Amino acid sequence: MKSPTKLKTSDKPVTARKTAIARLIPSGEPNIDDDAEDRQRSGVQSLGRAFAILEEVARHREGIGLAELSKRVGLHNSTTFHLAKTMVSLGYLRQERDSKRYRVGRPLFALAASALDEIEMVNLATPVLEDLSRESGESGHFAVRMGDSVIVIARTSGTGAFQLTDRVGVVRPAHCTALGKIILASLRPDQLKRFLERVELKPSTKKSITEPSVLLREIAEIRRSAIAFDDGEFNPEVRCVAVPVYNFTGDVIGALGISGPIWRMSDQMLQSRAKLVQTAANRLSAEFGAKDLKNLNNGLNKDPAKLA
Repeated sequence: MKSPTKLKTSDKPVTARKTAIARLIPSGEPNIDDDAEDRQRSGVQSLGRAFAILEEVARHREGIGLAELSKRVGLHNSTTFHLAKTMVSLGYLRQERDSKRYRVGRPLFALAASALDEIEMVNLATPVLEDLSRESGESGHFAVRMGDSVIVIARTSGTGAFQLTDRVGVVRPAHCTALGKIILASLRPDQLKRFLERVELKPSTKKSITEPSVLLREIAEIRRSAIAFDDGEFNPEVRCVAVPVYNFTGDVIGALGISGPIWRMSDQMLQSRAKLVQTAANRLSAEFGAKDLKNLNNGLNKDPAKLA
């Protein structure tokens, strides 16, 4: 009878105890899985740092230098430089040639615009308007620019006895509505100048502004106060008040306001309701990612003197 073959040392089965010990003793050979995990952790860390840099640059509309940026994100200058350089090459940041300050690049604006499409804007604005109408008793409106006019993309009805019947999607002239005047006041001087050159200021009522010089004076005041009124300028029986809504870059993305009958919306009532409108606009601006609302509400920060 053939005796059983003796196993070589290398052929002996590994016991559970030896397997456990092997797990505890680090191998001299690099582990492929460990390398992958290290690369993944490194990648996540780099992504986190990159987004921190993007967010910090977006908070500084005037741009920010490398040293200050590094300090604010808590990174070494060289680390910040290499990450920022990559984002500049991709277009998500841009660096001014003279001052070397970093600013947000155009592709980021395109991404934000895609996220804040009309449907999303309506979804964010509607609950804010509903609360505003309930508190003020008046119709609430949120409008954005459409060419040389403004379009109401969200509205709600108030609780008052008389309510406007405007529907969502109505287009209104910019020069004789509170919503439109906010949009005009947010334009750059050269944009506003071209607007006045190509648009006829047609009257809707006897109170409508039809003289460019008069409109410029009113826009100068709106830029200072960040609030606009419509005293029967589009509808002789209606008064309106509107304020700007900002996005994450601090730019005006639209206008939010309320409107009501002239016999209920007295000058005193307009002023008191303006506080409610401002609070609602701040809430909506925050939804769109706006920061430093206290500073933004101090005025639209434009220079009307260039248009004089």
